[in-house]
Amino acid sequence: MKERIGMVSLGCAKNRVDAEMMLYTLKEEGYQIVADPALCDVAIVNTCGFIEDAKQESIDEVLELAALKKEGRIKAIIVTGCLAERYQSEVMKELYEVDAVAGIGANGKIADIVREVLEGKKQEIFPDKDLLPLCGGRIRSTPFYYAYLKIAEGCDNHCTYCAIPAIRGKFRSRLIPELIAEAAELVKTGVKELIVIAQDTSRYGEDFGGKSLLPQLLTELCRIEELQYIRVLYCYPERMTDELIDVFAREKKILKYIDIPMQHCNKRILKLMNRKGDRESLTALVNKLRERVKGIVLRTTVMTGFPSETKEEFEELAEFVKEMKFERLGCFAYSAEENTPAAKMKDQLDEDTKKRRQELIMEQQQLVMADYARSQVGRTIRVLCEGFDRYAECFFGRSAADAPEVDGKVFFIAEGKRPKIGDIVSVEITDTLDCDVMGSCNIPEEQA
Repeated sequence: MKERIGMVSLGCAKNRVDAEMMLYTLKEEGYQIVADPALCDVAIVNTCGFIEDAKQESIDEVLELAALKKEGRIKAIIVTGCLAERYQSEVMKELYEVDAVAGIGANGKIADIVREVLEGKKQEIFPDKDLLPLCGGRIRSTPFYYAYLKIAEGCDNHCTYCAIPAIRGKFRSRLIPELIAEAAELVKTGVKELIVIAQDTSRYGEDFGGKSLLPQLLTELCRIEELQYIRVLYCYPERMTDELIDVFAREKKILKYIDIPMQHCNKRILKLMNRKGDRESLTALVNKLRERVKGIVLRTTVMTGFPSETKEEFEELAEFVKEMKFERLGCFAYSAEENTPAAKMKDQLDEDTKKRRQELIMEQQQLVMADYARSQVGRTIRVLCEGFDRYAECFFGRSAADAPEVDGKVFFIAEGKRPKIGDIVSVEITDTLDCDVMGSCNIPEEQA
């Protein structure tokens, strides 16, 4: 048996899928895969480089592993992912403890890179981004009952604040038969909830012929018999076509939950961001979705403190968020990223102003989400059981309204037979806990 390999994957779910594919490649080469990088011979940090906080998290992780290497507990450190792709040779100059830095195009060569560092050879390798493998085997890092399906790589939107197109390359979709086959294999392993992701899922297939093929892909995924749920993330508002909305409304397996990153509502700010729309069009979209997709839960993200954002424009955003009552919302303070058009714009706002505006939005949103939680009291909802909290002495899980890692939980007691992790149970909601909900389920003995 070869050496032990441990990996820390940071950032988004798309990066996680890349990490899972690299781990599979290493296992196929005979390496031992261990969960704790502190107990391995080679530690891989699959980094995020999207915003300043993510970059710092990646650097801190490398420094922690560097201390272990200095103690002789690990032999080598490899840095992969977005930070490696974005800063390339700078990484090893600043973090001399690192033994190899590999851009995303080198993911398919990860076994060769590991072999080289174990032989004491330092490496910097940055092939073309398009060489990033889009399909292949995976060692899943998610619980058995849900998995991510990455349907495309890269981005062509070129929002002025975002470095992703420079890091990940142009948008390129995977083929539908390939995706259906992968999804079917995931379902065979016990996956009940499939989470469809890309930098812009609503753009899927446009690079094949100019029209989004997401409605077709989702319809075909729904035909996989044992698949219970499909959750769709990252649909851009201007691409929420009537055809796509109809699929959400029609298909029972598609959770009535849509993640639509809007970023702002002011027309001038959106134009500066190289994004489309305005408050009127976004309001119309929200109203259409709620009218045509009954029970829809809307998640969005917004940004405060974009260059030159005035107090009045921020107040318009705050009013919009309050009026729309998004069931789920995340707010980020603008981060000026190197070599992006927005970082070169005039009238950059100070950090305190950006952060304070972010806090005001989230304080307001907490009230909205608490109201939504209270509206669920008295209802019976379907919950995917994820575990048992020994301290609270109750089970917990997620409903259709809750995506993994970003949304809330449903806490419940079992009055009949105890459910198993991965079971989908009916829970009667009886109370709230801040923005989460609580309830009980009763599984008859003969159904357990």
